[in-house]
Amino acid sequence: MAEYGDEDGFMLPVDDGLFADTFSDDSVYKFIGQELKISQVFSANLGVAAPVWDAALHLCRYFEENSLNLKGKRIIELGAGTGIVGILAARLGADVTLTDLPFAVPQLQSNVSANMPSSGWPSVAPSVLPLSWGQDQHIFPMDWDLVLGADIVYLAETYPLLLDTLVHLCKDRAVVYLSSKMREEHGTPGFYGDTLPQRFHVKLEHRDPTQNINIYSATLRGKP
Repeated sequence: MAEYGDEDGFMLPVDDGLFADTFSDDSVYKFIGQELKISQVFSANLGVAAPVWDAALHLCRYFEENSLNLKGKRIIELGAGTGIVGILAARLGADVTLTDLPFAVPQLQSNVSANMPSSGWPSVAPSVLPLSWGQDQHIFPMDWDLVLGADIVYLAETYPLLLDTLVHLCKDRAVVYLSSKMREEHGTPGFYGDTLPQRFHVKLEHRDPTQNINIYSATLRGKP
């Protein structure tokens, strides 16, 4: 049985009984003058892709507090889940591609549709595409400005696959921003301290010791 850490550090077993009943929760979030309505569909199918994790809210808040200009930027989000980070970027004028495993795509598409501004998207509508790390990243282009991820570092066997995916996506000098709850039991600190630095220059941008959430930026190193 696979296990995942929740926001308070407890272990969540992932099996057919995790969400025996399907239910949804709609929440409204406000960042940078944008009001986002995000639907979270809790079901056995979606599992950890269903919720808006605190690390995603921290990344949105980081963009707000640091006045990052996202207008016109080409952005891809990995493991987007509900899509809140990428949708915020698209509402601010970025050209965004949201990705996750195939089973999470319908939730992403639904949230994109629900958050289209009344005047239309300021740049282009976000694209929603399936992406399995380490398998099909090569069908995606490499000319991104930013690669984003929120709470996607929690399963150690996926870390080499995530690293390979980031290397491909960043070959044209994209900047990575990753926000993570630092779960010792899942080796999250080791990903940022050992795995990611194998190929990237890594910088701690923000730390919230109360919620144990860090935000890192990373840029690809030169060829070894």
